[in-house]
Amino acid sequence: MSRSMDKIVALCKRRGFIFQNSEIYGGQNGFWDYGPLGTELKRNVRDVWYRDMVSAHNELLQPAGAPSTFQMVGLESSIIMHPQVWKCSGHYDLFHDMMVDCHACKGRFRQDHIPSIPCPQKPSKSVGEHTGCRLTEPREFNLMMKTIIGALGTDDDAAFLRPETAQGIFVNFKNVVDSSRVKLPFGICQVGKSFRNEITPRNFTFRSREFEQMEIEFFCHPSQSREWYTYWRDRRYNWYLNLGITKDRLILRDHHQDELAHYSVGTADIEYAFPFLDAGEYGELEGIAHRGDFDLRSHMEGKLTKNSAGQLELERTADGQPKHRGSGKDLTYFDDQTRERFTPHVIEPSAGADRGTLAFICEAYHEDQQPDENGSMQERVVMRFHPRLAPVKVAVFPLIKKDGMPEKAMEIYGQLKAAGLSVQYDQHAAIG
Repeated sequence: MSRSMDKIVALCKRRGFIFQNSEIYGGQNGFWDYGPLGTELKRNVRDVWYRDMVSAHNELLQPAGAPSTFQMVGLESSIIMHPQVWKCSGHYDLFHDMMVDCHACKGRFRQDHIPSIPCPQKPSKSVGEHTGCRLTEPREFNLMMKTIIGALGTDDDAAFLRPETAQGIFVNFKNVVDSSRVKLPFGICQVGKSFRNEITPRNFTFRSREFEQMEIEFFCHPSQSREWYTYWRDRRYNWYLNLGITKDRLILRDHHQDELAHYSVGTADIEYAFPFLDAGEYGELEGIAHRGDFDLRSHMEGKLTKNSAGQLELERTADGQPKHRGSGKDLTYFDDQTRERFTPHVIEPSAGADRGTLAFICEAYHEDQQPDENGSMQERVVMRFHPRLAPVKVAVFPLIKKDGMPEKAMEIYGQLKAAGLSVQYDQHAAIG
């Protein structure tokens, strides 16, 4: 069976899963709209994630593989945050890609993607391979989207659309601890929009400028952080398998040392064999990162950097002042049982709702042949979603026109709708 990405993209539009944003005006690159079926599917992905991670979690029972029992709570933070958040987190200085322009075709490309991008002048070659290419030297391009707060529009009014949901959790750590009955270890979960000004968005919804994240920041004692990292890495991998992703299309890949972010103790990616990739290649679905105490310390002290000994320390200017000053608030945790005060370590499973939805669409795509009314074999496409994710749960087809049958079908339809199920009603549809 062919899993052509072109076929999947065409089906998404034809059946109302995903549309190009502002299509009637030629489209807006890197932005996508979800149609009726896509909206139901993506909502199910979010709801199943939140239910499995938060709503259905029993903090009184110790899950298999977990070092202990733990609590899980939810949070919804604002898309626009204080600019100092992004300076202390490192995004303001470090969140960039290297960009290259071509004076010949007027194209703009991410330097690390150039070998796989077809040249606009000659698609059979990659960017830079054509003799007519006139590429500039690489230069930094900050991925955060800038916006303005207030009416004056000066530099002092500049802010950013968040590039991730995680920082909204970190700056609310103390609020959650002080306002609820959580005790370490515990996780704070958030689903929400993020924005990254990608230089070359591509591969349908895989790399977009507006996307939705499903993130967990799991806070634990430093002595148990490696055990919790292993637990969350394995649990999140199995979550995709349990929702119908076949094992031969899913891998769990640990990052090499040179791939790790400057704050990371260890990171693993859950990757899927998307149809737009070559055989044997995988694209990231979710990252599970052991972030140590980097984030809470950053928002207490200021922007951190690694010294020559590999230790995190406050980054300072030439005159010895903090480059970006932290909040000065105490974000440590006091354990009233052991009488110990410490800065928790953080394990971060960060999943993409859009990438997850795309993976489930690709996995569900199935072609087969069935006879038509004349007995001739016809090719058809069937979407085989896991029942928990399926955008339509029940179909009501009152095909028999005897007295009372349509009315009974309408009654059943109404009861199913009242139960909150996604139901399709069609008196004229054929079954088979």
